[in-house]
Parts: sequence; structure tokens; C-alpha cells
Amino acid sequence: MRSSSLVLLLCMLNVSGQAQATRSGNGMVVSDNRLASEVGVQILRDGGNAVDGAIATAFALAVTHPQAGNIGGGGFLVLMDSAGNATTIDFRETAPLAASEDMFLDAEGNLERTTGPFGNSTTANHAGIKSVGVPGSVAGLYLAHQKYGSLSWERLVQPAIDLAEDGFALTITLANHADRFEAHAEITFLEEFFNTEEGVPAKAGEVWCQPELAKTLEEIRDHGHDGFYSGRVARKIARYMRKEGGLITREDLESYRAVERKPVSGSFGGYQVWSMAPPSSGGVTMIEMLNMITVAGTTHGGAMTETDSCSLEDGLPAYNSAYHVHLLAEVMRRGYADRAFFLGDPDFYLEMPVIEMISVDHAAELMATFDPCKASVSDSSEFNQLHDGANTTHLSVADRFGNAVSLTTTLEHSYGSGLGVPGLGFLLNNEMGDFNPVPGVTNSAGLIGTPPNRIEPGKRMLSSMTPTIVSKDGVPVIVIGSPGGRTIINTVFQSVLNMLAYEMPVDQAIEAVKIHHQWLPDRILYEEELLSPGIVVTLEEMGHTMVPVENLGRLMGISIDPETGMMTGYSDSSSPDGAAVGY
Repeated sequence: MRSSSLVLLLCMLNVSGQAQATRSGNGMVVSDNRLASEVGVQILRDGGNAVDGAIATAFALAVTHPQAGNIGGGGFLVLMDSAGNATTIDFRETAPLAASEDMFLDAEGNLERTTGPFGNSTTANHAGIKSVGVPGSVAGLYLAHQKYGSLSWERLVQPAIDLAEDGFALTITLANHADRFEAHAEITFLEEFFNTEEGVPAKAGEVWCQPELAKTLEEIRDHGHDGFYSGRVARKIARYMRKEGGLITREDLESYRAVERKPVSGSFGGYQVWSMAPPSSGGVTMIEMLNMITVAGTTHGGAMTETDSCSLEDGLPAYNSAYHVHLLAEVMRRGYADRAFFLGDPDFYLEMPVIEMISVDHAAELMATFDPCKASVSDSSEFNQLHDGANTTHLSVADRFGNAVSLTTTLEHSYGSGLGVPGLGFLLNNEMGDFNPVPGVTNSAGLIGTPPNRIEPGKRMLSSMTPTIVSKDGVPVIVIGSPGGRTIINTVFQSVLNMLAYEMPVDQAIEAVKIHHQWLPDRILYEEELLSPGIVVTLEEMGHTMVPVENLGRLMGISIDPETGMMTGYSDSSSPDGAAVGY
């Protein structure tokens, strides 16, 4: 959890609540787990490039950060190579071929409710065997390796096998999860997930081994893509699905393919911003919002004019003033409304006006209704996307060759569906909940029925993941991303804005106060300890509904000096096990 004293110290001393930002001139990995970051850095030391380091780190996170690191989920990868070329890998999960747009509805056409992993009441699209989408992580990492890796595939997967087989000391965070699962889990796989050979949950500091996961990873090491999508692993998944009433078949697994896509890109203050295109909504929405910031005020050499006036004629408001927060919220409101109306899987929804959406002209149209002194009103008859589970993980990698990778992966909710195939050792996602579940019904309570993101067989569900790279003259200078469900876009947007417009170092940019507005519900979430009560009152007087939260986002970032090549890595203090490791 961030605190006001933490940020004060950070601004004065450039340190986090755990450690100083890590600096290196050779290579850097930042992830949600120190062991995984160390795995990635060793790959860089051994001559691997940023793609190699990202792959090895991602597999290690599947062992050490099981709440979101995974081989049973999916995600996105953004790459910029040493020549300044940018590309992306889409390994988002897909709907099974037997899926249908009304698969979660009862006989009256209402969204069914069911019991979640901890006995909680939830909707059927977020829990149970039918909530599982066809996993994409292994396919995505394998495609990235085949096209852009340099070391052998076996070399990149082996460290994760070693961690699973030999075990590692359980962190306090994971030990607390183990205690919770033992006491409250309704699913046997989840209840026993952290058990030792003695059949009891591992305690903090005890070595926790995952022999079944190690064997699954060995299949992937030895057979690549086919090690997961055909053979022993695929047969077990398909058999389990048949037995439990799930939809995923051998055909679903064998036909799954990761896809290389062009990134979306926009400019801001002389920098180029590269991010993920649909089926992620992150890149398009973030670039829209940056364009709206450009329209709203004038930047001067990267720094914004400080003013405490509602008038924006002389520049944008002072950082962390009421008017600064108001502007951010209004920009977010407009970006998220566009996101809901236009974006989905590009292979199914072909009419997305992405080029128009990320144009400055469109930003100007959106900001034409902006009142610098008064909150807009979100019309509940319009659209909004209320999806994306809050538990995702991000890793950022930069190598000595000038390559950079930003990779975000997820299971949807923490530990996904809580379900796992006996004998395989990993958790399955519950990503089907990211589709619009009730066709044609959109309301202010959160039900969305817009066409772009309705369930269709083989379709990829819309995501908020926003892995991002910022470059200057073709050289990467920022590599960043975050978990956080539907808050991801806004936390990444604000951190990038903090660095580019307010010239903050990466650690200060990550730790600075974050807010979140997503069109509907019509409210601002804000980090309570980092926004002064006086500013909150002013924002309420401007017409905003203010809702305090403990924390928003868990960013993993790297900044790179384009002249010296010096890298600074920082893991958000809200990640208890996270670490930036360099050499």
C-alpha cells in the first residue's frame, strides 16, 4: 500500500518503501516476483535478448506467482527491437467452439448466478467450468521465441522446471493465500494447491514444490507449442472438460494460434507511444486519452505550465491539483465510453475505426464538451465495459542490445477459476467473464450487450491489458505495464503522463497518486492516502462523486536514458514480492 509519507520520501530520496530503484547498464527485468526477475536477468547475462528474458520470466512467474502468472491463461506482448521496429504478440484466450452468446443465460434470458471458489455468490460467466477460455500463454510465448528469440527454447523453460521441481521458499503473501484456501476454498484443487508432500499447506519460509507442474513444463520444454496443445497435456484437459461439463475440446486446443499484430501508436510531446491493439482496448484508449491531454493544454519542453485556475488557456493544471484530477477524470470518462462502443476482437468485428479513434482530430471532438470547472454527466443509456478481473501480472525487460519487451498476462480473477486439471499442476482461467454476457442489454448497473464483445465461438474477449513501450527517435525509453483489471489503462496512462509531461523518474511516476474513472459507474476512485481532503472536497463541489480506495495498479517499469543506455527499473511498492533486477 502506498502512503503519503512514502511518496514524500520517494520524491526526496528517490527510494521506494522496499528498496531503491535498480540501475544497470546491461539488462533489466522487473516483475511481480524476485525469483522470476532473477531468472530473466540470468538469461540476459547468458547472451539472451529481451524476448528470451521475457519468456523465461513469464514461465518462472507461472511457478512463483500462481495467482496471475500462468500457463492456463493468456495475455499480450509488445516488442521494440534495436532497429526501432515495433510489433506485438496476441495470445489472448478464445471462446470454445461450442460457446454461444446466450450460454450464461437462464430460461427467462437473465444472467445465471452460481457459487464462486470461496462460496461467494457470483454470475455464471465468472465461475465454474464454462467460464474457462482456451488458454493462450504457451502459444504466445512459443510464437515470440520462434520469431524473435535467440537462445534455445529448452534453455528458457528449464529454470521454471527447476523452480517447480526443487521448490522455493514460500513468501508471506503466498502463505497467507494458502491459509485462506485451506479455510475457505470450495474447490478441492484450490484447497490443496499449496499442500506439501505431507498433505498440509506450506508455511512461510518452507520450501514448496510443484512436481506435477514440473512435468507439464517438461512437456512444453520438449515439444514446444504441441507440448501443451496436443499430446498428454491436451488429452488430460479435454478429458477433464468432458467429465466436468466444460466446453473445451481437443479441437479447441489443437486449433488455437497466437497472432502477431501491428501495435497501435501515437505521439505525445515528441515521444512515440506503442501499445497493444484490439482485442486489447488498452492501447487505443490510452492513446486517445494522451491526445485529449494534448488538446486540453500546451506542453513546453515536456513540462506542463503550472496553474491553479480552471482556465486552460495558459497550459494544463498544476500536478495533483483539483483541476488536474478533474481533467484526468474527464479524459478517462470519454476514453472509456469510446472503448465500450467500438472495440472488440478484430478478427470478428471488422468495423472498428481505430485510426480515427487515435487521431488528434477525434480527441478535439471529444474535448469540445469539456468544462474545466464542472464534471460531465455519464449517460446511463450509453455504453461502458465492466469487465477484466483484477488479478493480472506484468513484466518489463530491456537488454544490452537495445531491445525491449512489455508483457502482461492474466488468469482473470486471482487464481482464475480456481479449477485445475488433476495431474497437470496449473490453474485454469475464468476469462469468459470478459465477454458481454447478455446480448442487447446495457444498463448503468454494469450489464453490457454491445455487439463488438458478444460471445462467439473462437472469438477473443476484449481486454484492458496495456503493455506499453515509449520511444524517442526509434530508441525505447520507457517499458511499462500493470495489472488491475479495468483500471489498467488508467494506471499506465497516468504513469506515462507523469514521466513524459511532468518529468518524473520512473519510481516517482509509479508511486504517485492514481485515480480511475471508467464512464459508468459515474465516479472517481482515488488512492485515499495520496489525495488531500481539500482537493476531494473541491472535486465534489465540481460535481464528481469521490470513492476512496487503498491502491490502484501494481506497475512494473523501466526507464532508459537514450544517450547513456543506463536503465532504471522499479517494482511498485504495492507488489509485496516484486523486484527490479539488473546487471
